[in-house]
Amino acid sequence: MLALAAAFVVLMSLPFLVNGTGWLALFGFVPLLCMERVAAENKVRHFWWWHYGTFVAWNFATTFWVCNATVGGGIFAALANALQMSLVFGLFRWVKRRTDGVVPYLFLAAAWIAWEKYYLTVAQISWPWLVLGNAFAGTTGLVQWYEYTGTLGGSLWVWTVSLSVFGLMVALSDGRFFTRWNGKARVAAVSGMALALFAPMVVSRVVGNRYEEEGEPLQVVIGQPNFDPYNKFGGMTQDQQNVVLLDQFRQGLEGLEGPVLLLAPETFTGDILCNDVPASKTFRRFRSFLTEHPEAEILFGASSWTQYAHRERPSANARKLGEDGWYETHNSALIMDSTGRYGLYQKSKLVPGVEMLPYPSVLGPIDDGILGGVAGRCVGQKKVSNLLFQDRIPIGCAVCYESVYGEHCAAYVREGAQLLTVITNDAWWGDTPGYRQHLNFSRLRAIETRRDIARCANTGISAFIDQKGRILERSAWWEPAILRGKVNLNTRETFFVRAGDLVGRLSVFLCVLLFAAALIRKK
Repeated sequence: MLALAAAFVVLMSLPFLVNGTGWLALFGFVPLLCMERVAAENKVRHFWWWHYGTFVAWNFATTFWVCNATVGGGIFAALANALQMSLVFGLFRWVKRRTDGVVPYLFLAAAWIAWEKYYLTVAQISWPWLVLGNAFAGTTGLVQWYEYTGTLGGSLWVWTVSLSVFGLMVALSDGRFFTRWNGKARVAAVSGMALALFAPMVVSRVVGNRYEEEGEPLQVVIGQPNFDPYNKFGGMTQDQQNVVLLDQFRQGLEGLEGPVLLLAPETFTGDILCNDVPASKTFRRFRSFLTEHPEAEILFGASSWTQYAHRERPSANARKLGEDGWYETHNSALIMDSTGRYGLYQKSKLVPGVEMLPYPSVLGPIDDGILGGVAGRCVGQKKVSNLLFQDRIPIGCAVCYESVYGEHCAAYVREGAQLLTVITNDAWWGDTPGYRQHLNFSRLRAIETRRDIARCANTGISAFIDQKGRILERSAWWEPAILRGKVNLNTRETFFVRAGDLVGRLSVFLCVLLFAAALIRKK
């Protein structure tokens, strides 16, 4: 069983680590299903530890880099995520004891995707990095149909192929394929497996070839200042950082005419008071720069806060300010022009623990009393909103972690976004697969929404991504960089944007239905 566990880890990890290997995930669950069958036939005791250990190994193999930022958080994320996977797998084994045939395997696929749906939407403790559909982030030529299904369509593809291959293997191993199935049944089984494997590839090729980039062009200049985040707030003053970034923008604007969007990274500045944004020194410095380039506008990230001069606590994550006041912190994105007009967006998909304390009514007293208030207490918007370029062109700005969430990014487009931007700071993880995986997830968002993406990362990788998820230009890692390019504004909505995540919703319904059937029926 150890060899089967190792095969699962290799097949499921490589697609997240090596571009172009996404197809391996299609067979990834076959070894795990074989391992479970061997355990069931041999009545292996305490098999839970086998599949839990296998899921832990997969999580560490693909997301070990989280430990570079926080060792405790990285270990907790891997163990907790693997635990939830094992709970889903354990439910499958329970259903298998009460039902027979294909029912428990259908339940496994539906329950897994339903769990991913929960992770991607309502869960406050959410770590959807290893959603199965993300395995194709480095192999986007296979999933151009994500504009219809979203990422969970890829999860469904993984389960369909793995279960088809496993079912055929079982039929061969127990002799049914040749002794109990007639010729038509054998042809149907093999043809069904081939159809599950190759049909989505053909569809992707057709959809990709037929799709043509749409929209009028907009000039964008991306500044990658390359500040070390671990000494950003102590090694350089904000004024010094402003000089570096504006020098990059000045170089990027040379020779350009007409409207230009200047893009800066996440949390570039920390001196934004939402009650009085124009009072910020960075804001004033940017405005002074823009008076020299009146057709340009700057979109940048900021660590901001809001003050409340009253005794009533505005939210569960607000902190005390003096005797009679409170304040809330935010991870913000702002856009501004030379007149001082600005737009503000507060990041709403916050990183659990680091930026946001999940379930504050329950965990708040523990954090305050035992942990000393170490958890992040940022407050975000409840509903997404766009930033307006030239006061007329809506732009969706996903701040860092938000770019992992397909339906969240689709919400920008439903609100009218003609372009998506991603501002981030991925250097916390060091030179590991983390920042490359994060870049690739933006490629999936481009396909789902058919929006060009301009991505600005403080230390890399900054990039321009087209509506097919292709990287047109990218910066190097950990080097100052200036990228100049044109993106196409698009107003068309994809089926995924209009209809939402149908695969996830149907999986939740099927999961509940099959679980209820298992409750009331034995073999």
